[in-house]
Amino acid sequence: MKFRVSAVQYHLHTIASFDEFAAQATHYVRTAQEFDVDFILFPEFFTTQLLSIGDENGVALGIERLPEFTDAYIKLFRGLAKETNTHIIGGTHVIEKGGKLYNTAHLFYPDGRVAAQPKLHITPTEVTEWNMSAGDELNVFETDKGTIALLTCYDIEFPEIVRMAKARGADVIFCPSCTDDRHGFHRVRYTSHARAVENQVYVVTTGTIGSLPTVDFMRGNFGQAAVITPNDVPFPPRGILAEGEINDDMIITADLDLELLYKVREKGSVTTWRDRRTDLYTDWS
Repeated sequence: MKFRVSAVQYHLHTIASFDEFAAQATHYVRTAQEFDVDFILFPEFFTTQLLSIGDENGVALGIERLPEFTDAYIKLFRGLAKETNTHIIGGTHVIEKGGKLYNTAHLFYPDGRVAAQPKLHITPTEVTEWNMSAGDELNVFETDKGTIALLTCYDIEFPEIVRMAKARGADVIFCPSCTDDRHGFHRVRYTSHARAVENQVYVVTTGTIGSLPTVDFMRGNFGQAAVITPNDVPFPPRGILAEGEINDDMIITADLDLELLYKVREKGSVTTWRDRRTDLYTDWS
């Protein structure tokens, strides 16, 4: 099974209306559509751009106001997924449930279905500054192209959760991210490579770029998209199928071949998934 993915290096800048946000998102989706892609990945927290619209006094909205845009966000991306016949991972959007805020990745299917995966590991800033709550369940998602998981930014830094996703059948991990400096970016990037090697899966990741000068904790963004593979002979030596130019407004595109994953798991130079010592540690399957 082969399919094509695109990842968006989303440029954050101040806007005046939801229509401006919709136009920018639509531009990226239609650009990817020109390459006949099957999946499009947007970054974590890219909908914080909506906070820059501000209130009646021109003051940026607080994070607790972001759920007010949820219905419009879902309508927009559900429509784009159906219109372009693609699966769209709409980055993450903050939703409210039971009086709590959740940083939630959304998968929009071409047939109009919408699935969600709350972020499972919450950073200190998300907790102390934005009062975010952590999700409490890992999901994997069946698509007509294969089984995928949505693990957001900090999630990829925890090997156990990716082991669980692979044990449940995920061959591709989509990792929307948002990092404000080189340290955070490289934490996510290096651990994405580690997870690909450990589990013999693909990892598709991307981040926000640009700046929201009026929105707290979104003033700095350091991002780069990448499509990451295991490090074995059928794949590029550096384990990178495609990567963007750091901090440029762009998308990247690459083809994923699931058959190569199955081959290296069976007869690769190393067989890391098969060679787990489940007599010594947890067998997540």
